[in-house]
Amino acid sequence: MKIDGGCHCGAITYEAEVDPEKTNICHCIDCQQLTGTAFRVTVPASEDHYRITRGTPKIYIKTGSSGARRAQAFCGECGSHLYATSVGDGPKVYGIRVGTARQRDELVPRRQLWHRSALHWLPDFEGTTIVEEQ
Repeated sequence: MKIDGGCHCGAITYEAEVDPEKTNICHCIDCQQLTGTAFRVTVPASEDHYRITRGTPKIYIKTGSSGARRAQAFCGECGSHLYATSVGDGPKVYGIRVGTARQRDELVPRRQLWHRSALHWLPDFEGTTIVEEQ
């Protein structure tokens, strides 16, 4: 599925080819803190299927509890989170933030990751596979 989108202010835009069946909700504490809300919804795109069409995101390198480093890309103007990807050599997979895609209504989450960290007041998300960690 072809998607396109960008940050809230329009300084950064992108296009990508994704498999909507791979859309995930992540409940990890890092995602809660980085989004300022209860979870993050992402859809992956390989580096050969993701392209920034305008602007240059700022990058913040986050180190997870596992020691893995992830590049968090966001707009330096409006702060919209755009994607996360691995740091270092090797092929990249971009975890595109679904809220930035114009087609977000079609990107229905299929899995919930780090469910053990989910906030207790969230409703059940029917039709998703639950993974307690990742």
